[in-house]
Amino acid sequence: MTTHAQFAPTTSIHPATTVGLLALTVADLSCSLAYYTDALGFAILDQTAETATLGAAGTPLLLLGSLAGARPWPRGGTSYTGLYHFAILLPTRADLGRWLRHWMDLRMPLPGQGDHLVSEALYLEDPDGHGIEIYRDRPRSEWHWINGKVQMGADSVDLRGLVADAEREGRPWQGLPAGTRLGHIHLQVGDIPQAAAFYRDLLGFDIVAQMPSALFVSAGGYHHHIGMNTWHSRGATPGPAGTVGLRFFTIDLPDEAARQTVIARVAAAGLPYTETPHAVLVQDPWQNTILLQIGSASDTETAARLATAAAGTIS
Repeated sequence: MTTHAQFAPTTSIHPATTVGLLALTVADLSCSLAYYTDALGFAILDQTAETATLGAAGTPLLLLGSLAGARPWPRGGTSYTGLYHFAILLPTRADLGRWLRHWMDLRMPLPGQGDHLVSEALYLEDPDGHGIEIYRDRPRSEWHWINGKVQMGADSVDLRGLVADAEREGRPWQGLPAGTRLGHIHLQVGDIPQAAAFYRDLLGFDIVAQMPSALFVSAGGYHHHIGMNTWHSRGATPGPAGTVGLRFFTIDLPDEAARQTVIARVAAAGLPYTETPHAVLVQDPWQNTILLQIGSASDTETAARLATAAAGTIS
């Protein structure tokens, strides 16, 4: 049976759960900052000699930490486990068109693209090879569900239509707008059944789409908060020390009761975790560090505390 926006959550993670703050290692902080601010439109909210907090309208979204001489992320072919891409969700279609117009005004090459039926997405890589998606969601009333699974595609995006929507509004590009957030994260993993056992059975996300080489999970009927694939990483392990990559990401839960429900499952499975004053740290089977926090990182002080928490050990 095909339905529109009639997904009934069966998840054991709270339906208001989202992903929040993301932290990456880069080789050259000044080079990365030029890219993320000039080309993508992030604002620098805080900066030291080796770190920077980036966001939109004062809200932290991305932490960058430099590691001089770090190896770039492998492009194409067999890769490590870790980040495939992170996805910046813009509030409206016109916002996405405004960003695209800005990108083209910089004479940058056309980004990759995908009309996924639930969303329209554009794809890039930063100077270190980190994958980036910039997208807008279609209204949930237009999403199609069959037997509890969301229907997604990979058609071409109407790029002219995106720009036309922006031009009709007549507003200039002024960087990423208020309401921009991390919509989802996509990981390279070593094994899909093992990923399902962790992200569904332990953390409690719903599987909303699945194939032999990819898995998509979410809370509250979203099309996906976390994607995972083995397209270049089947049986792989994390990159060696000195490689750029994902430092951590947060899963934002609405309250302590919701977090304790997740922690109880993790503890019952005998999986190591660490409680700190600001977040609970846990790692997936490929050593991706996840911070379970309450609410979102709404200011730079909170983002800094989470970065400090992520530096701790899992025990």
